Amino acid sequence: AVAAYAVGNSLLLPSPAETVARLAELALTGEFWQCTAVSLLRVSIGIVTAVAAGVLTAALCCCSRVLDRLVFPFMTVIKSTPVASFIILALVWLGTSPLPAFISFLMVYPLIFTNVRAGVRSVAPSVLKMAKVFRLSPFTMVKRIYAPAAYGHFVTSVKASLGLAWKAGIAAEVLAAPKYSIGKMLFQSKVYFETTDLFAWTLVIIILSLLIELVVGRLLDHAAARRMHHDTGAEKKDEV
Repeated sequence: AVAAYAVGNSLLLPSPAETVARLAELALTGEFWQCTAVSLLRVSIGIVTAVAAGVLTAALCCCSRVLDRLVFPFMTVIKSTPVASFIILALVWLGTSPLPAFISFLMVYPLIFTNVRAGVRSVAPSVLKMAKVFRLSPFTMVKRIYAPAAYGHFVTSVKASLGLAWKAGIAAEVLAAPKYSIGKMLFQSKVYFETTDLFAWTLVIIILSLLIELVVGRLLDHAAARRMHHDTGAEKKDEV
């Protein structure tokens, strides 16, 4: 606010009041909600797909050392490659519409894989020996040993990847400019020097990022609390 007052030119730096007022104007249009919903859908598809693929790949790699040696370096390459490179390459391969979901997938997938893999491998050898002594079935071992060990790592990776996936997906939209997207509106704001619109759409991105992290974080914490309550009840039942 102080900087906007000192500059005195909304074309260069709009004030917070001007930004909020413009956001209120945009919120009254159908295009605003359509762009927001489509962008959320694209990024959400990438996140959900990455979570499922990351958990599955981590589980398979923990079962097979050969597969683990093949996949783990590939994950390192994904994490080390700049996002801009992936966006440009994927734009050539996939086109504009699937690009944000694919980029969001690439941002989340290695994090989920790495953390779930670390969680599964954190199980103490003594616990595995005890499971063999009691002849636990593979399903019981997954439910009672591996899943609880990996759940904390899984929750941490999901929470850490949400904001990253959202920002990367919007960046992909800016470069690809698919129809009905927040990224396209940002790009148009830059082209036509509509700085207030640029700040308003940026505020939308920040608000949605905070809401996504809040909602998903609450759901994961609620699931963890229910699981803990269920396990405690089962233990008391066994004691009785």
